[in-house]
Amino acid sequence: MDKAFDKNIEIPLMEEFYSIQGEGFHSGRAAYFIRFAGCDVGCVWCDVKESWDASIHKLVKINDIISNVRQSGTDFVVITGGEPAMYDLKPLTDALIEIEVEIAIETSGAYPITGSIDWVCLSPKKFKLPLEENFTLANELKMIAFNNHDFKWAIELSEKVNMACQLYIQPEWDKQSEMLPKIVDFVKLNIDWNISLQTHKILDVR
Repeated sequence: MDKAFDKNIEIPLMEEFYSIQGEGFHSGRAAYFIRFAGCDVGCVWCDVKESWDASIHKLVKINDIISNVRQSGTDFVVITGGEPAMYDLKPLTDALIEIEVEIAIETSGAYPITGSIDWVCLSPKKFKLPLEENFTLANELKMIAFNNHDFKWAIELSEKVNMACQLYIQPEWDKQSEMLPKIVDFVKLNIDWNISLQTHKILDVR
C-alpha cells in the first residue's frame, strides 16, 4: 500500500452516515456508509435517484471522511452510490485500510472495481450490464426481483460467479406484496439462494 497518497483528494459525496446494513449477507451489521454521487445506470426503481447527478453534490476530502469513520467506532464500511465504481477507489480504500476497517462495496458491476475491497456485493442491472471480470470478483450476488423474468435472469447470472459467491434475491420494495410469495417459491426450488429484505426500511432506520 502506498502510504504517500494525498488524503486531501476530494470525492463526490451524496452522503455519509452510520447505520445498519439492511440487505444481503451482512444484513443486521452496524456499518458506516459512504455514498458516492454519480450514476449512469439509471434503474427506474432506484430509491436514491438524487444520487445520480454528481454535479449537485459537494466534493469532500477523503481525510474528513476518514475522521468521521473513526469517530463512529465502526469496524465495517460500505462504499455505495450511485455507482461508486465509476471512480478510482484506491485513495479511499487505502485510507480505510490504514484505520483497519473491513471494506465492502455495493456495485452494479458496470465499471472496473478499483482499490482494495474485502467484500464485493454485485447487484447487476439490466440497464447497464456488469463487466464479465466483475462476476469472478463477487463475494455476493444480489438480484432484485421486479418482474417474473428476473428469476430466470438470476439463474443465468449465478452461473457466471465463482463457487463461493453467496446468492441473494430481493424484492423491489414497492412490489414486495406481489414478488415475495414468488421469491419464497423460487428459493425453495433453488436452495443455493437466500432471501434478502430491505430490513433497514422495516426497522425505519436510514
